[in-house]
Amino acid sequence: MWQGQLRLSLVSCPVALYGATSRGGDISFHLLNPETNNRIRMIPTDPDTGPVERADLVKGYEIAKNHYVVLSSNEIQAVKLETTKTIEIERFVDEKEIDRLYWNDPYYLLSGEKGGAEAYGVIREALSQAGRVALGRVVMHTRERLVAQEPRDNGILVYTLRTADEVIPAKDAFADISSATPDPKMVDIARKIIEQQEGDFEPAKFHDRYENALRDLIRRKEKGEKLVPAEPVEDNNVIDLMAALKIKPHGQGRFCPGQSRGPA
Repeated sequence: MWQGQLRLSLVSCPVALYGATSRGGDISFHLLNPETNNRIRMIPTDPDTGPVERADLVKGYEIAKNHYVVLSSNEIQAVKLETTKTIEIERFVDEKEIDRLYWNDPYYLLSGEKGGAEAYGVIREALSQAGRVALGRVVMHTRERLVAQEPRDNGILVYTLRTADEVIPAKDAFADISSATPDPKMVDIARKIIEQQEGDFEPAKFHDRYENALRDLIRRKEKGEKLVPAEPVEDNNVIDLMAALKIKPHGQGRFCPGQSRGPA
């Protein structure tokens, strides 16, 4: 994703960023002409002159309706910061101080050359012993991004962080929600439900059931099976949470964690 230098004061080493997640297995569809089954080509088109070559296009920033400042690739490339080729560690913070709203995409930061392995190891070990997250900046995809770095196994894990102007304050989003204190008895029942469903985080046990259903649909279609449309999902099966929590199984005045209450 990026290559350059990682620098901590006078210590630096060549490094490279690699994506820590993959979406290569996701299902993706192409648009086809149903009469020919040919894949449709998306051709850049000028509304006045017709189709144009993508290689001839330039980038423009709209400053008013249909008025643009046009920038060539060379002009954009000329805007270079030191962070275009260097991740310089600027500050060390406690991970708990970073609100989860700000965490973005994960990357692996690897030593870029054998000659830089020692300096890379020094920085990684220093991070490990400090027990802090290192903050720095890097230019990726025409944007300077704030990044958080932390030791992970024998390497360094990097997260891009959102900036303050990218995050909508929670107090604004929840401004219309009542601040009245809920009924303590109802909260106690809800807490018992939470305790009943407590468990460890095991991501391997969670699968995209919708994508699995799509894969099954594609497999059946490929085999020529006759597909029967599924029954429409009822959208009016809404349960009043407060009414559901007030249900007393078998006339008892408390919630029995092991007892089923029917659909929820």
